[in-house]
Amino acid sequence: MSFLKRLFGGGEAKTAEPSVDAQEEFEGHLIKATLMKSGGEFQIAGTIEKDVAGETKSYAFIRADKFASKDDCTAATLAKGRQIVREQGKHLFD
Repeated sequence: MSFLKRLFGGGEAKTAEPSVDAQEEFEGHLIKATLMKSGGEFQIAGTIEKDVAGETKSYAFIRADKFASKDDCTAATLAKGRQIVREQGKHLFD
C-alpha cells in the first residue's frame, strides 16, 4: 500500500527547510542566503529576520538574477538583503 501512496503522491506532505548557504547580521536584521538551484545555475533567494516585540518576523525574497558560481550568488543575495533593509528597514515587517 505504501508503494501506491508514494506513486500517486499520497501520505504525509514533507516540508523541507531551505538550507542556509550564508548569513550575516546587518542593522539589527539577520540576512540568510538560501539559494535556489535553477538548472545549472544558482538564483538569488533569501530571508531577512528580526525580533519584533519578542516575536521573530521573517521576510522572504527571490530575485530573477542567476549566477553560474554559488559564491557569486551568495554574495549577491546578501547584498540584495542589505539593500532591502536599507530601503525598507523599519517598514519591512509592518
